[in-house]
Amino acid sequence: MSYREESYYKYKGYKQIATQGIDVSKFSKEELKNLWRKTLDDGFHGICFSMYEDGQNPGDDISFEQVERRVSILKPYVKAIRSFSCIEGNEHVPVAAKKQGFKTLVGAWLSDDMQDNEKEIEGLIALAKAGNVDVAAVGNEVLYRNDLTLEELLGYIKRVKDALEGLDIPVGYVDAYYEFSRHPELVENTDVVLANLYPFWEGCPIEYSLGHMQAMYGQVVDAAQGKPIIITETGWPSEGGSYKGAIADVAAAMKYFIDTVNWTKENEIPIFYFSSFDESWKTGDEGDVGAYWGLWDKDEKLKYI
Repeated sequence: MSYREESYYKYKGYKQIATQGIDVSKFSKEELKNLWRKTLDDGFHGICFSMYEDGQNPGDDISFEQVERRVSILKPYVKAIRSFSCIEGNEHVPVAAKKQGFKTLVGAWLSDDMQDNEKEIEGLIALAKAGNVDVAAVGNEVLYRNDLTLEELLGYIKRVKDALEGLDIPVGYVDAYYEFSRHPELVENTDVVLANLYPFWEGCPIEYSLGHMQAMYGQVVDAAQGKPIIITETGWPSEGGSYKGAIADVAAAMKYFIDTVNWTKENEIPIFYFSSFDESWKTGDEGDVGAYWGLWDKDEKLKYI
């Protein structure tokens, strides 16, 4: 592992060296796999936690034992884990992560279900007060989905900030990178900017994907008003089809991971790569590609070895 022992959300200022991506055509299939594995083994900042085994779905109550087993698989490779909810077993993720020495970015999943929102907010506050939260994320892509108004969302953010006052826990909100330019109030009312960057979902061909992500990040820097930024999601699916010029395949997924890790390390940008394990349930709005974003497959086996 190549990490310095310091708070992973500590503001270091902005810089962006325009790292060049690898040329896949110059690697044999075996050489590309070896470079992917070396990049993984050398360690990277953080990963988005995939909780559900094959046949499970959101809404199922997941056991602590299952969560702890999956958390332990990630231990050699990252120092931070991101979770997305605080109910239905998701509350086990930061507890298990802290038990194994990880930093945590813990999310309350907000939607148009006000009763569940109450459970999520109270769950996030409780986890934070119990010492299981390093960064609190109040909502994920709520504005992108049009689940809440901006005013409703800001109300939840203020409520969490007030509840955690004095605990030195930064509070943010996760959304697509451009939402922070569209809604400067998000930046003004949070401590840290939590941005999702997906060249794939903008139809970007893999050979241009790193440059496109760097441009996305630049837009977030412009919107952030000097506040720290964490890339909370980025990744590339290994199969399942295509979206415009973006094609999901194994070579593209390996290249994107290698390029992303190299760029974020060189620039000291904290990142949560999406995702840890493939999850079969994620084939709704995303189509077939939704099930293939993991570095590990649905059976918890590394994919490219």
